[in-house]
Amino acid sequence: MQTSAYTSDALPGATVDAVVIGGGAAGLNGALMLARSRRSVAVIDSGTPRNAPAEAMHGFIVLDGTPPTEILERGREQVRRYGGRVVFAEVASAEPAAPSADGDLRFTVTLADNRAITARRLLVATGLRDVLPDVPGFAEHWGRSVVHCPYCHGWEVRDEPIGVLATGPASVHHTLLFRQLTEDLVYFTRGTALDENTRARFAARNIRVVDTPVKGVEKAADGGVAGVRLADGAFTARRVLAVATRMQARTEGLAGLELPMEDLPEDTGRRFASGMAGTTDVPGVWVAGNATDLSAQLGASAAAGALAASHINSVLAAADTDAALAATRSGTTAA
Repeated sequence: MQTSAYTSDALPGATVDAVVIGGGAAGLNGALMLARSRRSVAVIDSGTPRNAPAEAMHGFIVLDGTPPTEILERGREQVRRYGGRVVFAEVASAEPAAPSADGDLRFTVTLADNRAITARRLLVATGLRDVLPDVPGFAEHWGRSVVHCPYCHGWEVRDEPIGVLATGPASVHHTLLFRQLTEDLVYFTRGTALDENTRARFAARNIRVVDTPVKGVEKAADGGVAGVRLADGAFTARRVLAVATRMQARTEGLAGLELPMEDLPEDTGRRFASGMAGTTDVPGVWVAGNATDLSAQLGASAAAGALAASHINSVLAAADTDAALAATRSGTTAA
């Protein structure tokens, strides 16, 4: 889901210190830190944040209850205040380029409209995509009556009749978290295995288990969820549905970087592999936010972006000093 288009900055013509791919919390906070360190930085933002359907962001002090679009608008303004640029565009490709004359790394990022920008370092903050279960009527309520995170949306759906649509083993723990929020909880197994011990634990918490296959989700007169229609024709009234989605890091346009990826346990997701401060096995490329930490909320993603940016700035400072020293020894002037 794309947000409303906003005024885009011009794409820099000269090589920049860093290109940030992704304009969410991690990307914008990373760009902010770099810009405040007087680094030339450009954010390439496709305008498709994961939380676009949500009315408000929760669970982060001070900003709790703020609409996601407002947070992003303020973030872009703050990056620009320090000289950073935010370009509304999609990345078609990103790949290593020939190094500079002094051996410093270079990357070329090409946009969908064939414009290109050269950067010394890259920060990948593309976020993730939630893979929803293929249940008729389910996706249209995503982010409103259909939720995934008890910490992001739990308070808002407290005491409602909630149904959990199982997607795999991770749904069991997911259900226990939602049980904290309501007395009226139904677990739809959807063909997933549920052992006797788990059924006993659910029964002890008054969680009803429905093994009949789910046919579809039906809409209420107010536009929200009315309930779940089962394959045998029975109907289970629910006002909220919860699901543990499979989370997939967004990789569009990044194949040329050959960033290593890894699967998470219980088939819960696939992410970019990263080390300390978002470092990767590809020199000059860092990752931050949901692209590598699939469970991170806004605060954690923003913090990760800041940490990666500080590491990038440190590496660039060392590279600048190496170049200056080499120029001094050769009798030339460093750029």
